[in-house]
Amino acid sequence: MALFESIRRDHERSGGSGYRAFSRWLRHRLPTGLYARSLLIIILPMLILQTVLAFVFMERHWQMVTDRLSAAVTRDIASIIEFIELYPDEQDLENIVRIAREKMNLTISLEPGGELPAPRPKPFFSILDQILSDQIENQVHRPFWIDTVGDSRLVEIRIKLEDRTLRIFARRNQAYASNTHIFLVWMVGTSLVLIVISILFLRGQIRPILALARAAESFGKGQKAENFVPRGADEVRRAGLAFILMRERIERQMEQRTAMLTGVSHDLRTILTRFKLQLALAGDNPELESMNKDVEDMQSMLEGYMAFARGEAEEDVGSLQLSTLFEKLRNDFAREGKALSYTIEGEDDVTVRPNAFTRLVGNLVSNASRYANRLDIEAKHSAKWLTITFDDDGPGIAPEMREEVFKPFFRLDSARNLDSSGTGLGLAIALDIARSHGGNITLGDSPLGGLRATVRIPA
Repeated sequence: MALFESIRRDHERSGGSGYRAFSRWLRHRLPTGLYARSLLIIILPMLILQTVLAFVFMERHWQMVTDRLSAAVTRDIASIIEFIELYPDEQDLENIVRIAREKMNLTISLEPGGELPAPRPKPFFSILDQILSDQIENQVHRPFWIDTVGDSRLVEIRIKLEDRTLRIFARRNQAYASNTHIFLVWMVGTSLVLIVISILFLRGQIRPILALARAAESFGKGQKAENFVPRGADEVRRAGLAFILMRERIERQMEQRTAMLTGVSHDLRTILTRFKLQLALAGDNPELESMNKDVEDMQSMLEGYMAFARGEAEEDVGSLQLSTLFEKLRNDFAREGKALSYTIEGEDDVTVRPNAFTRLVGNLVSNASRYANRLDIEAKHSAKWLTITFDDDGPGIAPEMREEVFKPFFRLDSARNLDSSGTGLGLAIALDIARSHGGNITLGDSPLGGLRATVRIPA
């Protein structure tokens, strides 16, 4: 029993693995867009239904009608053969030919010789050949030869008699259901009309969803979407209204945060100004030097928060030229005796909040300039994304600390931002700017041996 149970479990595991592999293969080949998937949901059942109907029609109706028509033509031919054998006189043969032409719509002739031509190759779709041959075998019981390919309007049948060959020409529609294409035309035509109607209807339903997606994308990039109005089905309208309410809450939260930072920074700056004034009045006292340094660091932090809050709250989206920005940073690097190189793949102009984005790049470059002698910048601007990679040859950051360094005021004990001139806000501000554009910053290992910082935002 244990052996059978083990075999059953192995079989179930292998079956489940095959099903999962098939599911993954199918997901990779199905369309990903809602519009394409909706069309597939409508068109695929319609095609399956029409395929089944067409198969049933071809198999039942078409074959049945063709079988009955071929049987009728074959009965007429069997009657003609019997008349020929009963009335072999020449006068009677002429009457038989006339009766076949006028009453049966068959053109017949008797030719001397008893040899039949070689069999013709059967067409690919040979339902008439098969059914007509079966009827002749069952009713006439004589050697025969048929040709259903030569003349599309006629069917030629030759039947071997004792010393002669009976040659018959019948109209194709006498032995074959030739008007079946009307059913196929109507079926395909109505399907195309329904598909066109479905496409027009789906376009009208998808358009509000695309408008909602564009509004959400614009808001994620920090752009204003004042002209967005929820439209479409009730569910799409509810989603649009939920997005508008969410956007308003986020904007209020950002305004409150900016106002709080501005107020706190202003109040603290007033106190720091009094501290600086009191320290200045105390004169040159070596014991107060460390306190002066702490006051200057606090002032630098507050100025950083003030500048960032002001830039996020007031700046609009505009165009920025990457080459101009990188060239200025390269000149700054050169003045420090360090090397900075950059490459730009794609368009040079990007649509961002220029001052905020300049600060993002400047913070990352400034962070690298403190601890590295070389910095390589690679910018790739595609239709959907702007990706900028910063590679330096500095000491790097341990993998377990790469999330922590983005926290405000966080300092490493023995790495990149243990610098007396730093505020601990550079990477935090850079990440905040990247996320306000709808993107992100990730850290990794650089091929130069230092740190790799990757900025990725929607283009």
